Formats: sequence, C-alpha cells, structure tokens
Amino acid sequence: MATQASDALRQRQPRRPVCRILLGGKDITRNITQRLISLTLTDNRGFEADQLDIVLDDSDGKLDIPERGVTVKLALGWADGPLVDKGSYIVDEVEHTGTPDTLTLRARATDLRAGIATKREKSWHQTTLGAIVQAIAKANGLTPAIPAWLAKQKIEHIDQTSESDANLLSRLAEQYDAIATVKQGRLIFCKAGDAETVTGQPFPACLIRRSSGDSHRFNVADRDAYTAVKAYWHDVRGAKKGEVIVNQDTKFERRATVTKLGRKSKRTKLTAIQQEGIEPSSENIKVLRHVYVSEATALQGAKAAWQKQQRGVAEFSITLAEGRPELFPELPAQVQGFKPVIDATGWVLKKVTHQLGDGGYTTALELEARLEDVAG
Repeated sequence: MATQASDALRQRQPRRPVCRILLGGKDITRNITQRLISLTLTDNRGFEADQLDIVLDDSDGKLDIPERGVTVKLALGWADGPLVDKGSYIVDEVEHTGTPDTLTLRARATDLRAGIATKREKSWHQTTLGAIVQAIAKANGLTPAIPAWLAKQKIEHIDQTSESDANLLSRLAEQYDAIATVKQGRLIFCKAGDAETVTGQPFPACLIRRSSGDSHRFNVADRDAYTAVKAYWHDVRGAKKGEVIVNQDTKFERRATVTKLGRKSKRTKLTAIQQEGIEPSSENIKVLRHVYVSEATALQGAKAAWQKQQRGVAEFSITLAEGRPELFPELPAQVQGFKPVIDATGWVLKKVTHQLGDGGYTTALELEARLEDVAG
C-alpha cells in the first residue's frame, strides 16, 4: 500500500524542467538558477541564425555584465530524463534594465558568425552542387552534409559577385527547393520538406497529441494559390531566350541532348512534359523575377518554386504544455486528436521555440505541409 501511495504521489507531482548553461566554458547553472526569469531558444530553418535569450534577476545588483563575444553552451531537458545538447551561441548583445533590475543576454548560433557571411567574388563553371557545398564548407571550417542524389546535380555556371557564401547557398537552395543551413559545425544542404537525413534515410516522425498542447492553429487555403509558375531565360552566348511554365500537370524527365551533328549525346538535361494545356491567366501564374542563364536552369527554378508553393499552403502551429527538447526544424511530425483532415496530413517542423520560465518549460511549434498532403 505504501509503495502504491508513493507511486501515485510521484505521478501527481509536476515534472521539473532543468537546464545546463556554460558561459565561457564555466558551468554557471547553479549560480543563476534562482535568478532565471526566462530562457528562450528559437531554432530556425535556413541561414536565419538560431537565437538564445536569457533574462536574469539582478535586483540585488550582484551580477556582473559579461563581455560580448563570450560563448554560451546550452542543454535542456527534464529532471527525470537526460539533457539534450542545444548547441553553442555567442553573446552579441547585453542589456541591463531597471527597476527592478534585470540582465538580458542575447546570443546567436556560433556557426553563422564566421566567414560564411563575408562577401566574396567567385565564378563556378561546369561543376556540381556537391562540389560547391564541399568547397564552401572547407573554406569555412565546416563539415559538408548533402545527400548523394542532390550532390550529383550539375551546375553549368553560376556567378558569386559581391555575395556571401550563405547568400549563394540560399540562392541554390531556392533553385533546387532545398534547405541550406549550418548546425553544430555541419553545413547541411538537403531537400526541403522531405524530412530526410543527409544520408537519404528518413527521420523518425515525432508524435504530437492534442492532449500535450495548450493551444493550436490550423490554416489551409487554395483560393489565392497560383495555378502555375513561369520563369524567363536568356542565353547571351547562344543569343536565345524564352520562357518555361510549370504546374500540377508538368512531368519531368532527363533526356539525352543532341549534338550539332544531330547525334545523341551522353549528356542529359531536365525536360518538362506538359500533360495538359495551360490556360493563359496572368492572375493565377506566378512570374519569377530572376532571369535565368539557360532553359535548363529556368526549368529547375520554376520547378522548385512550384514545389515550394505546394508545400507552404497548409500550416499548423501548437504550443506544447511540456517542452520537447529533442525537436528541431525539418523533423517530420504526425499529429493526433485533432480534426481528421489535420491528423491525416503529413507535417514537417518549420520553426521550434523552447521557452523556460515561471510558467514551466514549453515548446512552440510551427509546421508546414504540402497542399496535396491535406485530405479532403
């Protein structure tokens, strides 16, 4: 009886969130635990730097203001389980306000403060996507991580004119409907929304139950969605120009090119096959502003823009009452306990915000899905 009563008491007690904070290599967790007003970690997709905000009580005036540039390491979790390493950040903003006096430390991911944001001049010719990613990773002291099938994509020519490596990668990611980001020393370039590891293996989907959340919001709209994407191209050397249009009826194949003598070449190019005619309605066609250097690159850009359009139409957000430190962007998610149309959709985490404070430890999630994945 005593054992059963003890177990029942433990089940009624709320879980206790814990964190570990290292400042400049020194563990300061014990010193600031009683002073912690709030801790917010925003985990973003792409090259938008992850941000860590720590607000401390300094009503007794005993806190020292740390120097900018110092490294903060964070781990989050619960007292009844292991802590999850959430990475390293560099303090680039310090704020002291009063009364009552508080000290705020604002830090951003260390990986995005280095040379990857420095503007460079370079031209890439007759190469592959994987070679570009590897070269940029090496130049910035990072480990490249890109799936083999994506690394093989050929790049005819691309100029990096007064442009940072981060911006170039973002451009390429948009063209191939991919995600480029830096996480914990790795330069990751992978397909957007496919929720797969850089080795091509799918991530295990996380389960999100309605009973775990404080609030949620679901939105899906196709009223104003574009019915097609148009891209223009201009080949200056060949004195040729044209346009390509991609919609839901467009199929893609790689076909052999033809030499000047009319013979089949070993080289292939991406070719669009239109299953049905496209109604010329300017109101429903999204026109890309960028003019591409060839028909092949224009087709790739239009294809990526169309896929992005389909993926971003359905959105879902939820705040979990008990934080989930293991969650991060690009992780696939299955939701349960909502409307059938929501539960039947395949979701991918787009943004994850961890918050620790007086209200406990919560995690706010923003998810997205392809329109075709929404039932009904």
